[in-house]
Amino acid sequence: MSAFSPQQLIDFVYAEARMLDEQRFEDWLTLFTDDGHYWMPLTPGQTDPRLQCSLLYEDKLLLRVRIERLAGARTFSQQPRSRCHHLLQAPSIESADEAAGRWTLRTAFHYVETRLDQQNLFAGWATHELVAVDGALRIRCKRVDLVNCDAAFGNINLFM
Repeated sequence: MSAFSPQQLIDFVYAEARMLDEQRFEDWLTLFTDDGHYWMPLTPGQTDPRLQCSLLYEDKLLLRVRIERLAGARTFSQQPRSRCHHLLQAPSIESADEAAGRWTLRTAFHYVETRLDQQNLFAGWATHELVAVDGALRIRCKRVDLVNCDAAFGNINLFM
């Protein structure tokens, strides 16, 4: 099992956000394990994405479908394309199991998504459950907890 330094774990989270800001969605998708999930709970403190409603709970297949939709020439809602920017607080390592190759990091963020003259600001915390796969870090689950998760939202087009 490859050991990763705390700085490598933190750098992984920063690099993941940069991929999203640069709209390198195909590269971003490769960061997920085959059984990985992207989860955005609907209520504060939500513990189960399957037994409770979520804003998003997407496996790798659904993430791929969304990425293909974003890239599609006939996706008129994305002409011009949405853009985003992540402003991250320094990630903190919440748990580490070196022997099993598992780490959990938590990162507070501000996220801006914009298209034409509309700009939306979101704030919250991202929790990355990372695992070592063939000597590389991969995302088993990325959980995005919005401060106002129980508010009414318009479309969230990109990935926080």
